Amino acid sequence: MDETDVEQVTLALLDAATDKDAEVQEQVRKSVLTLGKQQPDRVLAMCQDYLLKHPKLVVTHRVVILQTIELIVGCRIEEISYPRIKSIISLASDEMTRSKEVIPDWQQAASNILVAVGNKHINDIMEEILSKFQPGLLPHFFVVQTLANLSDSNVYGMVPFLNAILGTMLPMLSMAKHDNMKWVFSSALCHFSDSILEYLANLDKAPDPTVRKDTFSSEIHAAFDILFSNWLQSRESKLRLTVAEAVGSMCHLMASDKLEEQIPKLIPAILSLYKKNNEHYVISKSLCQVLDASVNMGSRVLETQLDSLLFALHQQVSAPVDYSNPPTIKNHNEVLRCFSLLANSFPDRLVMFVLQKLENSNERSRVGSLSVLRHLINSTTSTMESKKLLILASIRQPMADHSNKVKKHVIQVISAMAHHGYLELEGGELLVRFIVQHCALHDTYQRDHRPTDPEEVSNEALRTMCDNTLHLLTTTVGRLADVLWPKLLYYLTPSQYSNATTPLCKSLIVLGTKKKSNQEPSFNIDFTQEVNLPSPQTLMVRLMVNAAFPFNSRGHGAPSLSLLHILSVSLHPNTETLWEKEIPPLLSVLEESTAESLDKKHWNEKLLKLLSKTLSAIDDDKWVCQLAAEATRYLSTYNNALEEKSFLYRCIGVTLQQCFNKEVVKKQLQEILLAARHNDAVEREGVAMGVGLCANSHLEGTLAKLDEFGKSDAFKKSPSIFNLLKERNDVEVEKVKSTLILCYGQVALNAPPEKILNRIDQDILRCISKHFNTKVLGIKVETKDLTMKLSLIQSVGLIAKAISECVKKQGYVFSRKQELINVMLDFIKAEPADSLRTPVRHLVMTTCANLMPLEPALSENESFDLLKVCVNSVFSLPPETHTPEKTKEEEILDPKQRKALYKDTLTALQELLKSVLAKDPTPDGLQSVFKHIESWLSSRHDHERERAVTATAHLLAYYLDNLTVKNMVSFHNLGALLGRLSPRCSDPHPAVRIAAVDCIYTLLYMQLRYEGFSLDYKDEAVDSLLPFKDQLENPDHSVLYKTCSDLTKVMSKRLPQQQLTTLVFMLFEGLVDSQTNCCRASSVILNTLLKNRGGGLQELVPEMLEVLHVRLQSITEEQVRVAAGQTVLILASQHLQTVVSTLVNQPLPYDGWTSEMWMALGADPIVAKQIIEMVMEKLLIMAPYVDKKESMIRGGTTKVATNQPLAMTCGLKELLLNGQSQEPAVSLFPQLFSCLTVRLGASVGVSAPKDNNTKHAASVHVAGVAAEALRILLARAQLDEVMNRMDEDKAWDAIREPNTHITGVTLLARAMSKHAGPRLPAIVECLCPSLNNIYECQRITVTAFFSELLNHHVVTELMLIDVLMNNMMERISDPCCTVRMLAVRGLGNIAVGSPEKVNKYAKELLAAMSSGMEEKDDPGKLITLEAMSGLSKVLLYLDKKNVHLLVVYIFMKIKPFLESENDEIRCASIHLMGNLSKFGSGEPVFKDQIHNVLVSLLLHLVDPNPHVVKACKYAMRVCAPVVGSEQITTMFQNHLLDDKSLHYGEFINDLTKYLIQDFPGMLNFYHISVIQFFKSNWPEVRAGAAMFIGFLLGNLPEEHFSHLNMGTITKGLVMLLQDPDPVVRVKAAEAMGRFH
Repeated sequence: MDETDVEQVTLALLDAATDKDAEVQEQVRKSVLTLGKQQPDRVLAMCQDYLLKHPKLVVTHRVVILQTIELIVGCRIEEISYPRIKSIISLASDEMTRSKEVIPDWQQAASNILVAVGNKHINDIMEEILSKFQPGLLPHFFVVQTLANLSDSNVYGMVPFLNAILGTMLPMLSMAKHDNMKWVFSSALCHFSDSILEYLANLDKAPDPTVRKDTFSSEIHAAFDILFSNWLQSRESKLRLTVAEAVGSMCHLMASDKLEEQIPKLIPAILSLYKKNNEHYVISKSLCQVLDASVNMGSRVLETQLDSLLFALHQQVSAPVDYSNPPTIKNHNEVLRCFSLLANSFPDRLVMFVLQKLENSNERSRVGSLSVLRHLINSTTSTMESKKLLILASIRQPMADHSNKVKKHVIQVISAMAHHGYLELEGGELLVRFIVQHCALHDTYQRDHRPTDPEEVSNEALRTMCDNTLHLLTTTVGRLADVLWPKLLYYLTPSQYSNATTPLCKSLIVLGTKKKSNQEPSFNIDFTQEVNLPSPQTLMVRLMVNAAFPFNSRGHGAPSLSLLHILSVSLHPNTETLWEKEIPPLLSVLEESTAESLDKKHWNEKLLKLLSKTLSAIDDDKWVCQLAAEATRYLSTYNNALEEKSFLYRCIGVTLQQCFNKEVVKKQLQEILLAARHNDAVEREGVAMGVGLCANSHLEGTLAKLDEFGKSDAFKKSPSIFNLLKERNDVEVEKVKSTLILCYGQVALNAPPEKILNRIDQDILRCISKHFNTKVLGIKVETKDLTMKLSLIQSVGLIAKAISECVKKQGYVFSRKQELINVMLDFIKAEPADSLRTPVRHLVMTTCANLMPLEPALSENESFDLLKVCVNSVFSLPPETHTPEKTKEEEILDPKQRKALYKDTLTALQELLKSVLAKDPTPDGLQSVFKHIESWLSSRHDHERERAVTATAHLLAYYLDNLTVKNMVSFHNLGALLGRLSPRCSDPHPAVRIAAVDCIYTLLYMQLRYEGFSLDYKDEAVDSLLPFKDQLENPDHSVLYKTCSDLTKVMSKRLPQQQLTTLVFMLFEGLVDSQTNCCRASSVILNTLLKNRGGGLQELVPEMLEVLHVRLQSITEEQVRVAAGQTVLILASQHLQTVVSTLVNQPLPYDGWTSEMWMALGADPIVAKQIIEMVMEKLLIMAPYVDKKESMIRGGTTKVATNQPLAMTCGLKELLLNGQSQEPAVSLFPQLFSCLTVRLGASVGVSAPKDNNTKHAASVHVAGVAAEALRILLARAQLDEVMNRMDEDKAWDAIREPNTHITGVTLLARAMSKHAGPRLPAIVECLCPSLNNIYECQRITVTAFFSELLNHHVVTELMLIDVLMNNMMERISDPCCTVRMLAVRGLGNIAVGSPEKVNKYAKELLAAMSSGMEEKDDPGKLITLEAMSGLSKVLLYLDKKNVHLLVVYIFMKIKPFLESENDEIRCASIHLMGNLSKFGSGEPVFKDQIHNVLVSLLLHLVDPNPHVVKACKYAMRVCAPVVGSEQITTMFQNHLLDDKSLHYGEFINDLTKYLIQDFPGMLNFYHISVIQFFKSNWPEVRAGAAMFIGFLLGNLPEEHFSHLNMGTITKGLVMLLQDPDPVVRVKAAEAMGRFH
């Protein structure tokens, strides 16, 4: 390659070095570097020349070139000639020092070159640099900087020069006046010192092992003097820090006596820097080096500096560490290193200092001291051994600090102490307590509130840290086992540690398990010997209560149970085997549960059962009595956790059951009743449950105790006139009474059945009533107190429950039943109607439901009142989501509580209704309950209807479950119930719909049972109702109505004739329901019923029409009107002609009413067929549209549809919508299909006619109507695959719009060919006449249809090919351009559809295609494109003899299209070229043609259009064998696969190698062809051309260069390097990199 070319290219690259695009810049550098690596001397020479010739070059440009030089030198230092090295040294030196000003980027780049060269040629560099480093003259800034960097990068080369350099440098120091010079000298001294130290540390590798530290001591000391005495005091902080850093490094090289002299001045000076600078890391590092040097030489004066040192270091260590800022972390670590260094020399002083500092309560100071203490405990173990007790004593003070930050550090210190044996010492237990206390912390933040201070330590973080620390101490510090076991048990029972239960239990479990498996004697705990431990009884109670609330306190349930299991032997030996069996299954339950999923009631019962079994197993009355006493004493612990307290009361009840000492039982009951906090509802209930459980074993004693307590002083009011607390006292007494009332209820429920009945009236109800009613002057006054009301209601309910349990075994008449029910109803009536705030309603109804079964039964009136009051009181409540106004006395319930209260209240009402029905389970009994609900079913409010239907569903289900048909009774109210409930299946509210289906299902099964079917009989029709419930969840109307209709069919199957009338007239009423959805449902049910069963109602038809007529006038809902119209149409299909003509004349677009009527006409196949034939006949003879002038002024015409054909098309569309029209539609399918296709062709782009009344165009999409009718026809003909195909291709949208109509028709023809072949002959026959139609639009439609048919072989099979081909040939000369284009397309399609016929029509095809490619009247080149695509397809099947002579002629015709701007034409021409290849193989003239276009194909592989790329791959694959190179053929066929991505660079690289090997003679032609593409319109292609040339040059052997015109190439690439597109510039630069 000619030198000048390389130089030209390098020059161009150097010019482009500061391109505005970063990627281009990067590539330019890479290319220069590549060239530089290949020919380092030449490229370096050019870079040098460039800089010399352009002295005024902008700095950024100079810098890039200098950086390039540095890179070339860096990687090719060995290969560069010595003269070149010398000249580069002088160039860099000159560039570096030319400007006396400091220009960092430029001079740094030059300096870097010197450093790079210095790695090999240190002596030459030093010669050059030292010439600019003359004694007595202040050197250039960068000369010093370069020396510093050299000492870093080439330690062994530089250290031998340093003595001389230092000698020259010392006098210069005093000449430096500017800060930047002082800075660079200091920095250099720092680097020099570090290099010397590194050299000395590695003398074994050094070139001169005789070098010693004292070689440099005096120079270093002299320099130290200047830096320390003068510069360290500078005002410039950057300089101060660099000086400090240098001083630190220099200390190690100073003579010991000199350093000793300096220490008293040096240390204070460094410490003073902390105040003046913000960056402390450098200062601390320097200080650390000074201390290290001092300690190493055993300095004596260091001790004098200790106080100030410790003070300053403490300040540093107390500064907050910012973990996102590395220098602060490094500073902290350096400071800790300083402390370590001092600790080794002055342990006592240091520890005393730190411990004194701990007493300072300042947060930061403490945190700092704790960091130091922790560091010392961990790092200087031996020194600290003797100080352990002192440290233990001193840590107490920070332990009392309130700051979480301090606590965090205390915990870290404790953790370190634990690992070094501090916790076993006296006082160690305080540290354990500290950790446990902080495991028990409560959360700082509510959810979603985060701290603003990033350093803040939240309680959660601190707690987690303590949890982890406790776990760590338990598992990793073996010697702590006896410190922690069993002492940790102490923390389980005091309530302040409750939040630490989980980690405590886990640690104890680990310790216990270990001791147990090692059989250590200390595993068994002797509670009598251990001081401070809770008793076994208290411990058991605590862990049991924890287990009852397993997800509280961070999930303490499972750990508490596991710990009980471990402790079994220690608590009581008899528990071991029982718990071994019982506890693991309980743990499994917890593992599978979450707080939400656990059934709390069931879980608590399991635990009480475990307690009961445990006490039986222990079998020790004294132990059990003690348990009862301790549990009672322990109650007060739970004053702030009432749920837990309530459970503990039940535990005490269970314990008292097992307690045989009557006195103890009495005493405990007395204590419970006295100490209870009666003000709280949860606690009252807990007390009552406990007392009730106790009564199971001690009925007499319990009743006696309750009676005695009722008469005791607790109830005496102070008679003092000045009793200001009277109000409060009243309240207190009421609450105590409430507790007692509840106790009586629980006693009744829990007492043994055989003992309780005769106690109810006398003992229990009498006492309750006495407490509830107070006598004032002998008159009973009823209390207003809500608490007592609630207690009374609950208690009566419990008593009723108890009686009904006992009554099963013995008869009993409960004489006070009605009296109690009346009291209950009064309570409900007193409740506010507009809100639900108290559980009164639900408790009253539950109680009444419990009372209902008891004798005597209620009278009819009493039942009526009871139901009326309860139903109305509950149904009328506002919806659950409604928030009531806040009144003065009452708190508003939170949403969760309100939800629960509503749920309980509604459930209670359902239970009450069932209990009333249970007394009279007959149709009449059902009616007497249902009549209270009936009116609510059609309420305007969703929530009221939902309550009513849900209640009905529950009631009917209950009725069916309990139905016994003794004799053949008729279910006489079935029709009425169905009439009321069936329309609700379509209610707008989903819950109502689903409940309504349940009701109907149940009603029909009831009817079956009344008809005498057996209990287990399953009726298929009725069972089919249940799946409807899923469908009804979807509020889609169509789904709802279908469901209603299906439902009606089931009802009508099962409905006795005599019930039908009632049902029909109920449904007429339903047409005007408050909910429009239900009106609709009523109409659907009605129609379905009439269709199925109307035959039997002849005599009622007149009356029905009358009623319907009246209803119609008040129905506003569209769909109900339509359905009503259908009802009429079911009864009227006689006057066909009149009906059709009337409907055709309805204004367009049809309203829903008319549409429904048309649709109804399709219900009768005979009628439908007559109408279809009539419409087709009319459409054939009537003009589809008229041309109207747009306006007088503008001219131009619009197509406007004619009225009658449009109306008929609309009607036909509606009629076909009726599924019943299938039969006539199928029988007339070919005619109707052709008629609608042609109608569609004449409708595209046609606007609707004006309405005569409004004078506005009707809003009808003319083509849309025809397309829709065609779509429905396909559905009717059950051509589902055609439909699916059309939908997938979105063909319906395409076919109705002018610009996509042809595509739509093509898709239709394609779908018909593939999925409806047998129907085509008849269709083609019907369509042929339209090809000669006067309407161009219809010719286009039919030609498009036929053209696509030829694409499918089915037309040959059906012997349609000749007909279609002849038609296409005729259309080739159609006056319409679009028809001609479609005809050419059709002819081409034969190759796909019926390739075997291609040669039959060879002559015609080639003639048509050739003329197509030369078509003159072809806007947009559409015919040309079709001709090329068609020829491409046809060529695949033509015999060689038919084409042979035309190959080159066609090739020449195609070639101009290869570079066409039009993507499709480019694509088609490349494809066609590929297909021509097989006809030219073996022809030398064809091979030349292929080589002619090969470059074009190669470059279009990166064409922006993916289809063109694909075509190129195809053409190259098929032309590959013709190219004449096996390697290239294989390569094309392996790499150019359609679905595989191509790595273009690698591909072109390999290809150029093969071209060079196989066609060296054509290289000239190739590279000239490629260069032409440098001017291509597409940047991708220009970039590809640059790559091609680049690889060609890169792979070309020297001898072939003569074939190339390097001048043109160079010129071209230089031009591309200035291309507007950065991608092109990148590739050009890359290609230039291959000039070597």
